[in-house]
Amino acid sequence: MLLTPYASHLTPIDQINQMNQIKLLNIVGARPQFIKLAPILKTIDEHNKNHPNVLIQEVLVHTGQHYDYEMSQVFFDELGLKSPDYHLEVGSGTHGEQTGEMLKRIEEVLLEEKPHIVMVYGDTNSTLAGALAAAKLHIPVAHVEAGLRSFNRQMPEEINRVLTDHISTFLFCPTETAVQNLRREGFTNIVSNDHLISSSPPHPHTSAPPLPCPSAPLVVNTGDVMYDAVLMYGELAEKKSTILNDLGLTPKSYALATVHRAENTDDPRRLSSIFRAFKEIAEMGLPVIVPLHPRTRDKLSEHRTLNLERRTLNSALRLIPPVSYLDMLVLEKNAKVILTDSGGVQKEAFFFRVPCVTLREETEWVETVDAGWDVLVGSGTNKIVQAALGACPREESVCPYGDGQSSKLIVKLLSNCLNSGPSTSTR
Repeated sequence: MLLTPYASHLTPIDQINQMNQIKLLNIVGARPQFIKLAPILKTIDEHNKNHPNVLIQEVLVHTGQHYDYEMSQVFFDELGLKSPDYHLEVGSGTHGEQTGEMLKRIEEVLLEEKPHIVMVYGDTNSTLAGALAAAKLHIPVAHVEAGLRSFNRQMPEEINRVLTDHISTFLFCPTETAVQNLRREGFTNIVSNDHLISSSPPHPHTSAPPLPCPSAPLVVNTGDVMYDAVLMYGELAEKKSTILNDLGLTPKSYALATVHRAENTDDPRRLSSIFRAFKEIAEMGLPVIVPLHPRTRDKLSEHRTLNLERRTLNSALRLIPPVSYLDMLVLEKNAKVILTDSGGVQKEAFFFRVPCVTLREETEWVETVDAGWDVLVGSGTNKIVQAALGACPREESVCPYGDGQSSKLIVKLLSNCLNSGPSTSTR
């Protein structure tokens, strides 16, 4: 018979308040989540050094959703992340198979570790499985990148986002748009990030600022941790990466392309149309560099969309293995235009002020489109080609993704819960 995670009559929040220590369990499994995790872990280290009386004990779980070196371990090595405390080695599979296996293995870890809060990131199967496992054991869930909506329920990521948000206790939104999405869905316990910035650091012998642990889900616009990561690692990337020399590229002389979403890779017609566009762009004088996601590589072979060996040798359309985070930052910053179906790459293009062509019909990152740096084209060959060849820099615009201090706000909010009582607000 399995033991419940909390043998005491105290709730997780009550236990935190008594100990002035919080056990935070982070769950990641995919490449974008490793990037989002990096500034959080660095901020936790800084917090513990500056506030030894209010410690955050961190436990890291890697589900193994991304499991090969190029998509996983290289990020831990390059970003200086600690090795996971648990590697669940779930691997690939159908959505149901993968999510179910993660749910089973994560629950075992939670029963063993008895964390006070579980933090999940983004919109993958690892996100949903972690949130579900925690919620069923009555452990508060913190969702980093909450409130995003593409309003396309055909996307597995959209289902993961919505379900995770509605079982989370802390909803850390990257933008004001995300906050408003949650407001429309009935969330009312919304705290201004100005309040967080002005509040003093927590201390066990002083009264905490009036930011209690919520009895209703708490929504905060913290800004985007991926912006934190770009600011944190951008300079290091310029110093360490040799990718431009390795590929014989000069700045602003090439297009960078990524394709990985199931809506594009699993549909032979869409995939063929997209790569036909890449070929035409390359043949019209703008080389296209494609770091090839393993799923895309496999689907290209399965659909016989391209002769991979022949196209890899074509100097204009270059299919290369996945690249590290630092190499990717350098490729993005120096591209003339970026073509992608990745939400993270859309944002990074915006951070570097590089025109972006999004290979989807909609995006959850609407701010990039509103600012004029991103255009949605779907998978049509002609639309992709026209948008890529016509792309040009826009006027400088205000960044809607915060000021690069998102991870500090998130850690401050969680640590403030150590010495504040439960909220009386309701949803």
